[in-house]
Amino acid sequence: MEKKIICTEKAPKAVGPYSQAVEANGFLFISGQIPIDPSTGKVVEGRIKEQTEQVLKNIGAILKEAGLDYKNVVKTTCLLNDMDNFAAMNEVYARYFTSEMPARAAYGVVRLPLGVMVEIECIAVR
Repeated sequence: MEKKIICTEKAPKAVGPYSQAVEANGFLFISGQIPIDPSTGKVVEGRIKEQTEQVLKNIGAILKEAGLDYKNVVKTTCLLNDMDNFAAMNEVYARYFTSEMPARAAYGVVRLPLGVMVEIECIAVR
């Protein structure tokens, strides 16, 4: 198996023993992204829409670093600290995934890192 680590300064740095993304056998596995602005290293101000926007920008930066874009995404997993935010998150999500939508799972969780409202991970294919 050929494995390549993908890393960009345009997305938040990994803060633990993991990579922003790993490419293996034509698949790109992007670690869960939270709404950290990579230029400040801080969680973005605002509610679920602003946080979802930043998460998807971070994912886009990682995709771009790998030479891919949102159309290459085949699966996402969305974690929300409150399922009441699902519709608002989905509204922002739909602006990034506009055709040939990826498969998706969404879960309500008790708590996310740094107290954020949303985390999204995804798998893309070359």
